[in-house]
Amino acid sequence: MELHTLTRLKGNKKPAKRIGRGIGSGVGGHTVGRGQKGQKSRTGKSIPRGFEGGQVPLYKKLPQMGGFKNKNSKRIFAIPLSFFNTFKDGSEVTPKDVISGKKLSFNKVKEVARDGFKILSSDKFTKKLTFKGFMFSATATKMIEKAGGNVQ
Repeated sequence: MELHTLTRLKGNKKPAKRIGRGIGSGVGGHTVGRGQKGQKSRTGKSIPRGFEGGQVPLYKKLPQMGGFKNKNSKRIFAIPLSFFNTFKDGSEVTPKDVISGKKLSFNKVKEVARDGFKILSSDKFTKKLTFKGFMFSATATKMIEKAGGNVQ
C-alpha cells in the first residue's frame, strides 16, 4: 500500500459552510453565525492576541508576579562543620556520603544542592576527617586543619 494507491472514502470531505447566503441556508439572515452584538460581531474585527477587553493582560502582569530569576545563580547548600562530628574518625567524606547517609533532615537535598555543598565553620569540631569535593569557608578550613583533618 502506497499513498498514491489510496482511494478517497465516500463522505470524507465535507463541503464548506456558506455563511450569509439567505435564511434558508441555516447560517444566513440577521446575525450570520456571529451571535448578537459586540466587538466580534462587527465587520473588520481584529482583536490583538492576548487582548483581554481592556483589562491589563496576563503577559503584562507576569513580570510583576514572578520577578527575575538569575540564570547564572548557583544553588549551594551550606552545612555547618559540627554536622560532620557524627562521622567516624579518620574517614574520607564526599558529597555522596552526605546525600546517601540520610543524615540531613532536609527535603530534596539533591535539588537544593545543585551546584555543590559549602562547609561553614561552627562552634565545635573534633574529628580528624578528609574532605573531598566540597567548598569551604576560610575559617572552616582552619578548623579542619587544626583538628588534624585534610581539605582536598
